[in-house]
Amino acid sequence: MNSSNRSMPIKASARGFGRVALVVVLVALVVAGWGLVSRERAEARLRAHTEKQIARTVTTISATRSDTSIDLSLPGNVVARVEASIFARTDGYLARLHVDIGTTVTAGQLLAEIDAPELDQQLREGGAEVAAAEAAAALAQTTAERWLALGASHTVSRQQVDEQQSAAQASAARLNAARASLQRLQELSAFKRIVAPFDGIVTVRNTDIGQLISANGTGEELFRIADTSRLRVFVRVPQVYVATMTPGLVARLGFPDRPGAEYEARLVRSANALDAASRTLLVELDVDNRHHELLSGTYVDVHFQLPGSSTLRLPANTLLFRAAGPHVATVGEDNRVLLKPVTLGRDFGNELEILSGVDATDRVILSPPDSLSDHEAVRIVNGAGTTDHPP
Repeated sequence: MNSSNRSMPIKASARGFGRVALVVVLVALVVAGWGLVSRERAEARLRAHTEKQIARTVTTISATRSDTSIDLSLPGNVVARVEASIFARTDGYLARLHVDIGTTVTAGQLLAEIDAPELDQQLREGGAEVAAAEAAAALAQTTAERWLALGASHTVSRQQVDEQQSAAQASAARLNAARASLQRLQELSAFKRIVAPFDGIVTVRNTDIGQLISANGTGEELFRIADTSRLRVFVRVPQVYVATMTPGLVARLGFPDRPGAEYEARLVRSANALDAASRTLLVELDVDNRHHELLSGTYVDVHFQLPGSSTLRLPANTLLFRAAGPHVATVGEDNRVLLKPVTLGRDFGNELEILSGVDATDRVILSPPDSLSDHEAVRIVNGAGTTDHPP
């Protein structure tokens, strides 16, 4: 009985000690947990403060839409409507020269005359050969008719009659050949007179009186004639503008040698195929030059007034060129950088057309540094010191 009474306080004391120890442990855990939470909060505040101190300062803009027309300026080359090089068709020496560079000529006008003594001699020989062939053919025909009459009376054999008929036909063929040869020589002799093939202006003269003229066409041209009453302007248009190049499109021409003066041209045709090397379309414009104010061979600035589009535009200094293509750096709601790939359209000089990749509500960073990275914290400074800080 006494031993039992003594053991009960001991057990109660042990239970009380255990409770105390449990409370102590719980308190220690709570204190440790609070310390960890406080430490994490302090570290978070430190990180935020650090990011605030080291964040880049950037300026942002938004993409804009413009429906105004586009003034596209491209270089062009001016050529004559028709231009031809004049070569000799017969050999000889230049005997007379009737025009010089700058001379206005009409179709069929005499430009120069060639002295061709060898050709003249061949003409005389050809005429004599034709006369001889005519006499031989006449005799052969008369003989054949006589033999035909004799054959009808059975005085000669049919074989002899056929031989005479064949001889007459052969003589007639030789006469035709002689006449054809003479006609060829006469046509060559006509080429001693060099005439203009169409109305125009003599732009090149590479011959002079007494010069040996060759008809093989391998030497220099004697003359060059250009019809400049209408001019053609050739322009290479970049691929992004090809859809706007339709026949009838009006363009304004500016010439360096005529400052302030403008001329009107009209698009008449295109190559209907892009050059594989330059990705450009060759187009041709027609210019009225009846007063001959403009010169062929000149350089010209061609200005097309193209209709505007509702696509977005951004300044050229918003682009970042990465290995994956062009990007723009935008700022999200958390003031962190988000790099977005974009598809470029037409180049307007200081601005570029953006076909896809950004919205009008995006905050796009101006002049982003190449070292800018995705999700990087930034501070926005726009206008008169307005600043947004990262949270």
